[in-house]
Amino acid sequence: MAPARAAATGPRWWRRLRRVDPHRGLPATVGGTAVALVVLAVVGSLLGPQWAPTPLTDPLEVAATGTTVTGAPPTAGYATTQRVVDVVLDGATVRAQVTAPVGAGDDLPGVVFVHGAGTGRFVQAFRAQAEAMARAGVVAMVPDKRLDTYTLRHRDYEAMAADYARSVAVLRDQPEVDPARVGVYGESEGAWIAPVMAARDPGLAFVALVSAPVVPPLQQAAFAADSYLRNTGVPQQVFRAIPRAVGLSLPGGGFEYARFDVTPFQRRTTQPLFVAYGTGDASMPLVQGAQRIIADAAVAGNVDVTVRYYAGASHGLRVHGEVSADFLRDLTGWVAGLPATAGSAPRIAGAQPVQTYLAGPVPQPRWLRDGTVVLGTVAAGAVLLLLAPAAVGVDRALDPWRRRRAARHGTAPVLRRFAAGIRDPLLVLALATVLTVAALVWYLTSVAQLALDYERNALVVQGGWVLVRVVGLVAVVAGVLLVRRVRALRRAGQRAAPGAVRAGALSLVVVAAAVLLVVLAYWGVFQLGI
Repeated sequence: MAPARAAATGPRWWRRLRRVDPHRGLPATVGGTAVALVVLAVVGSLLGPQWAPTPLTDPLEVAATGTTVTGAPPTAGYATTQRVVDVVLDGATVRAQVTAPVGAGDDLPGVVFVHGAGTGRFVQAFRAQAEAMARAGVVAMVPDKRLDTYTLRHRDYEAMAADYARSVAVLRDQPEVDPARVGVYGESEGAWIAPVMAARDPGLAFVALVSAPVVPPLQQAAFAADSYLRNTGVPQQVFRAIPRAVGLSLPGGGFEYARFDVTPFQRRTTQPLFVAYGTGDASMPLVQGAQRIIADAAVAGNVDVTVRYYAGASHGLRVHGEVSADFLRDLTGWVAGLPATAGSAPRIAGAQPVQTYLAGPVPQPRWLRDGTVVLGTVAAGAVLLLLAPAAVGVDRALDPWRRRRAARHGTAPVLRRFAAGIRDPLLVLALATVLTVAALVWYLTSVAQLALDYERNALVVQGGWVLVRVVGLVAVVAGVLLVRRVRALRRAGQRAAPGAVRAGALSLVVVAAAVLLVVLAYWGVFQLGI
């Protein structure tokens, strides 16, 4: 009798546990939880692809640490002037700013700048590059990006190349420009567009590719996510989310451009190429990019590829927020010195680039691939988990009315109640599952922001992941307790939830929680190294 008295007078949490499962208690609950976690881990693993990027085994060695382009003329140091011109496109008109050297004469080289994803207006984009070009005697044109056909969902790089080709035509018509000496500068996303222009217009004099992704956008996004997450220091389980997130089709469709392959156009590029990367750019495949461009150019018989790496420079060749002065010197010298500088030695120079993994094909989800279905399922499940307890609360709030009505009729009121040991785990299961979903969304959003800012925060990265998994564990424990209690009541011939409202609430919570726990398992919350 002593153990029974101890159980009856123990801590509140112990008394509640004994109330839910009076026969076998804590050991059975722990065992059931372990089984549930293993099942969730296996299901989460089988539902989607793993992430195992291929290591880069073919490093690129620079021939010299200095980046200066051999044969480049000394910087002329011209004063500059600016004017704005209109560029008429097919169905739209954009403005473009022309920056020209003063007193440099006629028949000058020219360059059209092709925007990356983060730029769009000439008043903000390529200011340092255009000014440096003009001071070196090169006429620079920065057109506004056409935005009526450019959205997050829909981008057509070949159509964009046709639009930028109109800017090339306008620059060729400028009075101080030699039409045969006009080239293009493509940065980041623009480095997918510039090769299309070069392949279509062999008359372009040169192509500068800066921070070039080279691989299709889908592969580049996965590569960047992997690199950023490794820098942020996330737990290994989080990497599983990369192919599942990248391969997720978002509601509303679009994003066809994510599979655009620039390779066929690079293999038709015969113009001299200037390729530049910053060794601090974690988002681009620095080694693979240069190797791919050199190999693709060779297919076209083009050996005039000059590659430069700039120590510590980030995306867009920036150091401490400013465009690298060495990069501006080399770029302007290379352009101004053409054709003599086209094949200047050494071909590859600068800081030694490091790339650990290849940017390559991304494994695609087999099941939870439709973003509309996934988001709809999560939203519906969360709503049902919150509505079920609310419905029970409303039903219970009607008890005083039932008592008054029964008293008027002289009958006993029918007041429905959950069986002993059902209410608490049911409520914890519903709330903990919703909180786990919310915590996972918060965690992934926070980590993504840290990754994009290339920052570390151990409290968020490691601590946040522990928090997500602990809340998820609470949901699983509550689910195990609930299932065990329902089974015990059925064996005893009792109903766990009498009445339509409580029976419905119990069913809704169990089904919705089970679905959401599977979705959480898919995103790695219950991963056990399986």
